[in-house]
Amino acid sequence: MPGFAEFYRLLKQNLSIAGKSPSTLSNYSRYLAKIALYFECVPTTVGQQQLNDYLYLMQQQYPSASASYFKLTVYALRFALYTEGIPHQIILPSIKNPKTLPVVLSRNEMRRILGAVKLNKHKILLMLLYGCGLRCGEVRNIKLEDLDFDRRLLHVKCGKGRKDRYVPMNKMMISEIRKYIRKESCEEWLFHAKPNGRAGGDFDSRYANRSIQWAVKQAGKSAGILKRLSPHTLRHTFATHLLEDGLDILSIKELLGHSRIETTLIYLHVAQYDRNRSFSPLDTLYGEREQSLVMHHCPFWNQKENFKNDVA
Repeated sequence: MPGFAEFYRLLKQNLSIAGKSPSTLSNYSRYLAKIALYFECVPTTVGQQQLNDYLYLMQQQYPSASASYFKLTVYALRFALYTEGIPHQIILPSIKNPKTLPVVLSRNEMRRILGAVKLNKHKILLMLLYGCGLRCGEVRNIKLEDLDFDRRLLHVKCGKGRKDRYVPMNKMMISEIRKYIRKESCEEWLFHAKPNGRAGGDFDSRYANRSIQWAVKQAGKSAGILKRLSPHTLRHTFATHLLEDGLDILSIKELLGHSRIETTLIYLHVAQYDRNRSFSPLDTLYGEREQSLVMHHCPFWNQKENFKNDVA
């Protein structure tokens, strides 16, 4: 199509300068290419009413499609128009994120899932997703050099927002990973896949995102879990279980690699406490309930007491 090659070159250049990831380029270019094919011209030359008609058509034609389809189309258009200096001439709809709560597994469900996994590679994969709160892309990118067994830490490199962080690994996880590495003879990537005959592309022996997603869903199916599962479900479960165990919300934010505390606060709405014996502050104001009851209800009380003992 005339002009699209140059349009793509500038899009790739501007995304790189803006610090966006290769996956963002892949997504944006895909949705912009669909617009170009529909109108048979470069997307930034399409008029306001034409774009409105196109977005409306997408909503009517794919009413049950994922909301991300519409969202990514708008985001891609917005970036392309902005980089060409015409954001004010074209008005795109604002995207409001739905205020939905994450799906979280119980501890019993998590044990059932880990127990139902037959392939050792998948068991290690799920242990890392849940035990370290990793994103799908983060677990896929683990190299052997990122595993610090002596300090029991995993170095998560170039996570979302291109940020690094360290997350702890427990002894059981380390023992299983060591046995897995010896058995699989891993060289660079912790999770590697065998070439499937294709040449070129981005194949570099890493486990594919779809393979990780399939492993999680298959484990849930084998365990008889009816909840909708994805790798991110295990990340949500990681954060919620830590909160229920008494870890403070700021520490959880750092472990998850969130940029904003508001993102982490959603787990306050799904964490489960002993609400059957909830009490009023008046119950303890005049000593009507023992202080031990407060300690039982407050997930952060033991942490506070331990801190005071350490200082003393």
